[in-house]
Amino acid sequence: MQEFLPVDQQLDLLQKGAAEIIRVADLRERLEESRKIGRPLRVKAGFDPTAPDLHLGHTVLMRKLRHFQQLGHQVIFLVGDFTSLIGDPTGRNVTRKPLTREQINENAETYQAQVFKILDRDKTEVRFNSEWLDKLGYEGTIRLAAHFTVSQMLERDEFHRRFQAEQPIGLHEFLYPLMQGYDSVALECDVELGGTDQRFNLMGGRELQKHYGQKPQIILMTPILEGLDGVQKMSKSLGNAIGINEPPSEMYGKLMSISDELMWKYWVFLTDLKQSEVDALQAEVASGSLHPMEAKKRLARTIVADFHSAEDAARADENWARMFQQNGASEDLEEVPVAYADLVGPSGLPGVLAIRLPKLLVQLGLAASGAEASRKIAERAVKLDGEPASNAIIPLEKLPTRLVVRLGKRAKAAVIA
Repeated sequence: MQEFLPVDQQLDLLQKGAAEIIRVADLRERLEESRKIGRPLRVKAGFDPTAPDLHLGHTVLMRKLRHFQQLGHQVIFLVGDFTSLIGDPTGRNVTRKPLTREQINENAETYQAQVFKILDRDKTEVRFNSEWLDKLGYEGTIRLAAHFTVSQMLERDEFHRRFQAEQPIGLHEFLYPLMQGYDSVALECDVELGGTDQRFNLMGGRELQKHYGQKPQIILMTPILEGLDGVQKMSKSLGNAIGINEPPSEMYGKLMSISDELMWKYWVFLTDLKQSEVDALQAEVASGSLHPMEAKKRLARTIVADFHSAEDAARADENWARMFQQNGASEDLEEVPVAYADLVGPSGLPGVLAIRLPKLLVQLGLAASGAEASRKIAERAVKLDGEPASNAIIPLEKLPTRLVVRLGKRAKAAVIA
């Protein structure tokens, strides 16, 4: 019979970073029962492979899956290859553009390669919801849809807003929460994880399990993680994301750029420390026994080691200290090839060329747009080979073959060909 930690110790880790649990008393009861009979809980989180790359914001749910896994429970990484054909309407004011099966399959492969940086491959049950949703057919779908009403669907915020604004709602979009809910029935889930924006879909799973004679799943929701700016949700399109495949030094530098306030959210959502351990660390900083900079460096080392290795994290730490604390030169900057023709243009002076700095910042991935780059230049936050850049157009007589560009605490080397 499998042995589990006392329930209070399990809850110390599982409740960390949870925005809401429906219901905590039920989770405690289910954990007590699991411990008594030695049966692990079945815990799933679903991910629609709508894009090929993941960032740290996506890993909040994966890490909570890992916490259940570390406690000995059976975690299910569910690839929503069928639901991706519909497109999750969560947070959308327009219908999603459908993906092809080929796009979904390609993205699903990259998801699996990335998720096992967090989960234990040998202990993870990977499932695709096409296994059961493909087999439903018209009759099964009709019977499934009979458990819900149109008025229930219109209670969902996204649908309600679009209906009031007389914006189109595709009939197939109503099927999404039904399909996600049926996933929980097919997998006989004890617990389902999701973001706070998934509440409607998660509750649908509970209702369907009741209809199919199953004990309704516990729902554990996590908040949406803010990006590097500490304001908007982490998103590659907003230029405030940290990709989990980014080089160690790049990842480390971005983490060191966040505010002290945001640092504590990252400790909670992006590490395996228990809440009591995070509270103790925060108390050390508040008492003055630990400098906030050192706490942030520990955070950066912890996260980089998770996605790369302890050795990579140590090198990134040393490199960052050399660059920003010892005013030395970096030995491990990411080098980005830049075409001469894309970089250089007229300076406005006869016979003199110039670097178009905003375009360079965008090409290096240091700014999300030309507008953002121009703003950072105006704020004097950009340096070229250690010298502050005050203009968007930099006249030059001779273009170097390698140029170190720094924006705030992040830097890259442009290799010009």
